[in-house]
Amino acid sequence: MHRLFARQRAQATTPDGGVDLDMLGRLVTEAYEQTERDHRRADRSITLMVDELDQLNRTLERQVAERTVALANRETELREQNLRFDAALSNMSQALLMFDANSRLVIFNKRYCEMYGLSPDDIKPGMLLADLLHRRQAVGTYSGNPDEYAVALKAMIARGETFNTSIELPNGRTIEICNSPMPDGGWVATHEDITERRRAEKVIAHMAHHDSLTDLPNRVLFQERLADTLLHTKNGNRLAVFYLDLDNFKAVNDTLGHQFGDELLKRVAERLRGCVDDNITVARVGGDEFAVILPDLASLDDAAALAERICEAIREPYDLFGHGVVTETSIGIAIAPDDGTLPNHLLKNADMALYRAKADGRGVFRFFEAEMDATIKARRALENSLREALVEGQFTLHYQPILNLDDNRIPCCEALIRWKHPERGMVAPGEFIPVAEEMGLIVAIGEWVLRQACADAATWPNNTKVAVNLSPIQMLNAKLVPVVVGALAAAGLPASRLELEITESVLMQNTEATVAALHQLRSLGVRISMDDFGTGFSSLSYLRRFPFDKLKIDRCFISDLSKDDESGLAIVRSVTALANSLGMVTTAEGVETAEQLDLVRMVGCTEVQGYYIGRPQPLKEVSRLLADNLPRQAKSA
Repeated sequence: MHRLFARQRAQATTPDGGVDLDMLGRLVTEAYEQTERDHRRADRSITLMVDELDQLNRTLERQVAERTVALANRETELREQNLRFDAALSNMSQALLMFDANSRLVIFNKRYCEMYGLSPDDIKPGMLLADLLHRRQAVGTYSGNPDEYAVALKAMIARGETFNTSIELPNGRTIEICNSPMPDGGWVATHEDITERRRAEKVIAHMAHHDSLTDLPNRVLFQERLADTLLHTKNGNRLAVFYLDLDNFKAVNDTLGHQFGDELLKRVAERLRGCVDDNITVARVGGDEFAVILPDLASLDDAAALAERICEAIREPYDLFGHGVVTETSIGIAIAPDDGTLPNHLLKNADMALYRAKADGRGVFRFFEAEMDATIKARRALENSLREALVEGQFTLHYQPILNLDDNRIPCCEALIRWKHPERGMVAPGEFIPVAEEMGLIVAIGEWVLRQACADAATWPNNTKVAVNLSPIQMLNAKLVPVVVGALAAAGLPASRLELEITESVLMQNTEATVAALHQLRSLGVRISMDDFGTGFSSLSYLRRFPFDKLKIDRCFISDLSKDDESGLAIVRSVTALANSLGMVTTAEGVETAEQLDLVRMVGCTEVQGYYIGRPQPLKEVSRLLADNLPRQAKSA
């Protein structure tokens, strides 16, 4: 302070050594003012420093609080993660173990204990792998050498290799084990119970090679077994391949429904199994197609005997949910190596033989023959033409008159289908009707016949009936009654002028439904005739179940009838007497001579039908005949 004043005084001293008091006063005043300013600046600095320190303290306190909260949250999160990890570890479907580089247990879950029957006291963190395996050995869930296994596993882990294996436990469970190395020299082991997976894989493998409906081998497995079996034929052995399908199976599906069709296939499969030994393969290779491998064939007689046994077993009646169903099977047989050495070749030839069996009447078996190829091609051409025939209007109806022996009039004409092929000409019904039934076309063709016959009959004199044959497949069709009603309505034909002819084979299938449909039709006024009476096994029983309007005596009883044939006359006389007592008309079929006409008249038949009365005629000709339907003597048409 004194030095400051000395400097101020020196500055205010005049040249003559005096003191300029004004100047000194200004200097002192300025000094005091500067000092005041410095004090104020210092105070502001201190204040700023204090504020900065307070701000820093508040920031530090906030950061500490935030860090404390973060640490608490992290601790909570870690605790929750540990809980989740423990929960996941405890509830894993797999058993899990973790070992360190010294083969000591670090982590394990309770699934491991459950899997191998260990108690909590049997396993602890820190124990060696070998010791753990010894514990398992003690409870019977490890059968190897613990020490050797531990050494081998540790060596693989040291090389960085993953070790996988599977074991079978005494309780039948299958365990898959995976040991995966970790970077620190330890490893993680997972133990998974794959028993159900293995079972599912077996089921899937079984399903891939077996038919789901019948559980028989399917086409894939059949061909594999056939290929394997064919390898033995190179040593001089022979085998037979059977290819078979069910006759009229499509009709069962179409008329009764797929549930019945499936049940029939299962029943057929059971019967096929019952026909063969365990070393014989039976497979379902298609919808209603089955195949059989008969190995070590000693002779063709053995194949024929098995085929006959199968045919007999299949044709026995079936009871499907209360419905009686009868079916048969046709069988084609190919022999290896005679008919081929490759699976597909043998199947193709067996299929050709099957076609021949069907063409020969069905319900039979045939061996493959080289010339069958041409026959099969012709059959397939017939099938293709038959599909086109209905669409292109190639069918027509001829009518055969039936004569009443009381008044010598024609009360009825039977409608008979004819096929005029554009290239082959007239095709006989016996040639194409079985094919149409097999193809499932018979229902559509039968509907056309009904509609056309009713339409044609509507142009005849009012008292003339038309008779239409129904195939067994048509009769099984649930839509039969609506179809008949529709045909009558479309033609404007009274129901009383329609006769439906059925054979006994119709009644043998689905009897209750069939009889119900017949009663319904008869209640509408439609007349029902039993055709070919006497050719079945139990015709009389059916007469009790349904009151037919007419019995048509089969031509086999008429063709050889003579005055000297007392037994034949007695049979026909008995039938007519039975029919008369039941109020039924009798029609003798196949009358071809005047003698036969006189004989059937003598034994009491009501009507006659046959070439002697009149051959089947086109609509135009039969219409002229009916237009002049006066009492007359029967004569050849």
